Amino acid sequence: MKPATLEFLKQRFSAYYNGEIKGSGASYSPASLTEREWGFLFFTMNPKSGMRRHISFTSQEEITAYLKSMVPAHVYYSTAYYAHPGAASMADKEWLGADLIFDLDADHIVRAPYDVMLARVKEELFKLIDMLTCELGFAKNDLKINFSGGRGYHIHIPLMKVRNWSSSERRELVNYVSGTGLSAENMLTDSKNSGWQKRYKDALSDELIRIKNLPKEDAMQYLTGLFGITDRYADGFLKNIKTTMSLLETKPDKLIDNKVIKAVTNPENVMFQSGILSRAAQADEPVTTDVKRLIRHTGSLHGGSGMRVVPLEISDLESFDPLVDSVVFSERVMKVDCPFNLSMSMLGSKYDLVKGTNNVPEALAVFLCCRGIGEIV
Repeated sequence: MKPATLEFLKQRFSAYYNGEIKGSGASYSPASLTEREWGFLFFTMNPKSGMRRHISFTSQEEITAYLKSMVPAHVYYSTAYYAHPGAASMADKEWLGADLIFDLDADHIVRAPYDVMLARVKEELFKLIDMLTCELGFAKNDLKINFSGGRGYHIHIPLMKVRNWSSSERRELVNYVSGTGLSAENMLTDSKNSGWQKRYKDALSDELIRIKNLPKEDAMQYLTGLFGITDRYADGFLKNIKTTMSLLETKPDKLIDNKVIKAVTNPENVMFQSGILSRAAQADEPVTTDVKRLIRHTGSLHGGSGMRVVPLEISDLESFDPLVDSVVFSERVMKVDCPFNLSMSMLGSKYDLVKGTNNVPEALAVFLCCRGIGEIV
């Protein structure tokens, strides 16, 4: 990043934190503010500069003053509660508990243009909300949802009943929503047809339909490519596949010992597992299990995009467009240099940029510079 670009970003972030930009007047404080640790990353020419952390505040006014004077690129606070959050070592902080957090990051889900990634991760968010509220007993108003300002969403659950959960207890929850560790023995029972049992059976039904519709030569090649399946087993399975599909609907437990079904549902069978994955909510497991995690501060700017960390009601999610509703900078025209051709949507318009100098709105200039794919001319 060139010095002029670095100075440009500092100036625009400073304008936001000093109340000169729309949306910068809103103040947000996490619950139990005085028990939170804070961390900051700054705009700098030194790529080795680390996070400044082990900081605590006693009021929202202190946080606001810090943001105005220091102008950080990234702002984080701890999901954990501490007796001494400003202590210089984790051992001295005295952990008191932590919020339950789910992180959905498009970068872990799909590689695509930015607007496509944002649309895709919202699909995962709706699946996760549905599992948490319809299957795991949380109420919708228990969920505090933020757009991360980057490529995804965070769900905070700041309930006392989960605050003291260990990492292993949190891992069980994230394993459930992500469909980790499922087996045919547990899923193919006729005692229940909801939650993951239903999703698992639906995934297997789709896979059986796909196999049935393949040309026989291709179906045989697929089945014999599975571990332990000979030509004889594969041929017999194909001859009886309609009966197998019927049993899946009526008496799925009868299929548990079927050798081909075991091979198809094996965790190493990528084809079937992709069907499971499409029905899971692809939350980032390390974030949920980490009881001392730092998370982005609501209302702050994301130093990798220049967009705002936005708090959202579930009722607003459908209409929420991050590339409009999370954008705080203006449409005044600026010149940026791009190292390659690219297309980018921002503020409801699409911009086709060429290698070299381009005229773009300030909001897009900030985004490109934050991402490291643009320099201020």
